[in-house]
Amino acid sequence: MRTIGVPLILINLQDDGFHLLVEIVVFGQKLMAVVDTGASRSVFDSTFIKTHLTDIVQTEETQATTLFTTSNTVQATIPRLKIGRLLLLEYETVGLDLTAVNEAYDGLGHPPIVAIIGSDLLLKYQASVDYKKMKLFLHKE
Repeated sequence: MRTIGVPLILINLQDDGFHLLVEIVVFGQKLMAVVDTGASRSVFDSTFIKTHLTDIVQTEETQATTLFTTSNTVQATIPRLKIGRLLLLEYETVGLDLTAVNEAYDGLGHPPIVAIIGSDLLLKYQASVDYKKMKLFLHKE
């Protein structure tokens, strides 16, 4: 089993808590994502998805549960997603509107995010967070 260590960034939410950010590469761009152990699955910003993909399915029901709320979703396939050295091909995802999150982050001086990494990936790759080293460890067979 190969262990992949990915640097994390800890951001302060006005002394009301913290979020962990991780750099991902999607559509050839280095972007930020939140690591959310409470999210049932990983999601991408729906506007970001619609900008880069044409083959998407609009749905009326919420298909992902995160700490962020939404009224509708889109479903799409990300051709290539990298988290550190972990490469995921043809990743099936759900898109949610993350505008409110990014507005709040901007107001606090934090970088925008395009995704939330949730328990589907964290469980599959037996993830662990080392707060002392500020690293996300993923384990790939």
